[in-house]
Amino acid sequence: MQTPRLDAVDAPDLSGSTAFVTGTTRGIGKEIALALAEAGANVVSTGKTVDDSDSELEGTIGETADACRERGVESLAVQLDVRDEDAVEAAAEAAIERFGEVDIVINNASAIQLANVADLPAKRFDLLNDVNARGSYLVARAFLPHLRERDGAWLLANAPPVTTDRAPGKAPYAWSKLGMSFLTLSLADELAADDVGCNTFWPVTAIDTRATRYFGLGTEDDWRHPRIVADTVLEILSRDPAAFTGNAVYDEELLREAGVDDFGPYDLTEGTPAPTSAQMFDETFSR
Repeated sequence: MQTPRLDAVDAPDLSGSTAFVTGTTRGIGKEIALALAEAGANVVSTGKTVDDSDSELEGTIGETADACRERGVESLAVQLDVRDEDAVEAAAEAAIERFGEVDIVINNASAIQLANVADLPAKRFDLLNDVNARGSYLVARAFLPHLRERDGAWLLANAPPVTTDRAPGKAPYAWSKLGMSFLTLSLADELAADDVGCNTFWPVTAIDTRATRYFGLGTEDDWRHPRIVADTVLEILSRDPAAFTGNAVYDEELLREAGVDDFGPYDLTEGTPAPTSAQMFDETFSR
């Protein structure tokens, strides 16, 4: 499947910027990293996988870094478990030391398991929260002093709008993802005086990723290419972080506002996928 391109999306010129992205081995994180590189940003590719030779999962942080370099930018691969506070601090220091400054930080790394409370072991509940909510907290906190000093920096998270107070059948996962949102949107106020744009982004439809396929979340008729999420990130970064902050955006809505009126190139098959991702946390969502 070819990565879709839409002329209606005007990518910002990110030359001279450096982005630190978590979870870039595959899927949405990798697509975001490549889109940033295409726009001219240097990329710090992070994740746990450095060797996939003995794994069923394809992709490494080094391969993503290499693909970024092929797009004409510099890239640094840093092995990182976002649950490890010392490792997060070291990764932030390594990124800043290598590039001098980091002005885009994106919390993308996530764990997923859709289960009700009775069926989810406590250790899996801890994993969801340690990777999603706590991991985003550690990454954000590690970069806060640095972002405050930058002229027009960004802190983004791949997380849904906070529109619900319950999620039966998937409450543990919802709790961890909404924690990412709550943290990021709260930082919009905490960093307002420093002009750091803090926003979340979330797909309306399910996205074709390893997790989507593994957990059987629909079929190809229900999925879109991860490029739609990457293009959403580019659209956010085309704006003024001092003015565009504290927003929880859906990909379709933001891209439509930017002038995209044909989402067909993002679809894996003909026909418009249902808004299953948005409805995961907001049953009342409709186009």
